[in-house]
Amino acid sequence: MTQVDYRILGSVMPMLEISLQTGQRLFAQTGAMQWMDAGIKMDTSMRGGLMGALKRRVSGEELFVAYFSAEYDGATVAFGHTYPGHMIPVDLSEGPIICQRRAFLCATEDVEYSVAFQRKLGAGFFGGEGFIMQRLSGPGMAFIEIDGECVTRELAAGETIRVETGSVGAYEETVTMNIEMVKGLVNMFAGGEGFFLTTLTGPGKIWLQTMPIQSMSGELANFLGGGKK
Repeated sequence: MTQVDYRILGSVMPMLEISLQTGQRLFAQTGAMQWMDAGIKMDTSMRGGLMGALKRRVSGEELFVAYFSAEYDGATVAFGHTYPGHMIPVDLSEGPIICQRRAFLCATEDVEYSVAFQRKLGAGFFGGEGFIMQRLSGPGMAFIEIDGECVTRELAAGETIRVETGSVGAYEETVTMNIEMVKGLVNMFAGGEGFFLTTLTGPGKIWLQTMPIQSMSGELANFLGGGKK
């Protein structure tokens, strides 16, 4: 694994501060940088060319990425969170992960960012994030954004957990994601969870989020314009 000297500051609106060694380089979503030392050089480009840019766009990110490299040891760059939640460091040398759209924050240069397509029709239509998610792989380290608090679970082989649609932040590629219909008409229409639940089946690690941005935006929408006469 690529060694990264970092610290996460704050709680519900955290900042990620990374100290780089001379020549060390990382890339991040554009607009995420909050501050950087004079010894940090920033470059913006289409990582992976036009196809790479289009993949990022359909997976919820911008066409361009920002690169940051250090001109001396200990030069620091900091990134901010997009919405209330947590920043999660992931060691990708342990295996690729699949993330919700918009999850990617930054990563070391040896991380590969690509698109993950849901292969099962039901998971694509009713899985909260649609057919397209983000796939991160390689020997390096990545940092992803989770909505609200983060709960991690390690699923054994064949072990299944049922999750409210939209609460899946990320999972290891060894985990299988699917959709099942809620059983019972009363549960479906009066249970408050909708008609479908996401199922995750091990083996592998999963990251669950307690406040999906879709749910939060729906709640806030009830108050928009409430003060108008």
